[in-house]
Amino acid sequence: MNKRQFIKHASTLAGAAMLMPYSHEAVGQTSPTPPHSLPALGYAYDALEPYIDKATMEIHHGKHHSAYVNNLNKAVTGTEYQDAALTKLFANIKTLPAAVRNNAGGHWNHSLFWTLLQKNDGTIPANLKAKLEEKYMSIEKFKDEFAKAAIGLFGSGWVWLMADADKKLTITTTSNQDNPLMDLPNVMPGKPILALDVWEHAYYLKYQNKRADYVSAFWNVVNWAQVSKLYDEVQK
Repeated sequence: MNKRQFIKHASTLAGAAMLMPYSHEAVGQTSPTPPHSLPALGYAYDALEPYIDKATMEIHHGKHHSAYVNNLNKAVTGTEYQDAALTKLFANIKTLPAAVRNNAGGHWNHSLFWTLLQKNDGTIPANLKAKLEEKYMSIEKFKDEFAKAAIGLFGSGWVWLMADADKKLTITTTSNQDNPLMDLPNVMPGKPILALDVWEHAYYLKYQNKRADYVSAFWNVVNWAQVSKLYDEVQK
């Protein structure tokens, strides 16, 4: 390439650069990756039909959970907790703003909830079944106790089956987006193995104000294999 060709080529590149929109990449930088992201469901939105409908799942996962993730990222960006794990946030939750508490809880609770949903044939792994029967006398009585807690919870919140501080199975509830991992005076500490979202957005499209019908339908979509796996993990 001679001098005249070089000058012409350089001028062409400069002109093209002037037409390019400004971006971080243009100056050798990359956009920061948000610390928290929306997990994939791992199954189709209609996979839980007819017990949990497609429209509810689309809105619940794609809108509600997504909003918790986005708002959590906004709340922690630029703070000392920007790169902190959710469990670290929960351990310090009393000192953090409400935006962190609500959205971190919403993100963690839903991320767990999605993994616990799968159509089932009613079979519960033997070890977990035995432990539930030992504690609640029968599976039906366990379901009754869990449903009673779910239906009786005033307002929005969650119902949990968890291993308490002594690793014993316990049913408890939390309000709003709190969970048993949070260090809060009104929350019984423990490690959840089963969760049920009883916010109205989780069931209103299909069940309207009939929370009891939603709770009853829930037993058809509990991923008992995953619940059993979590139980085994918390017993270690």
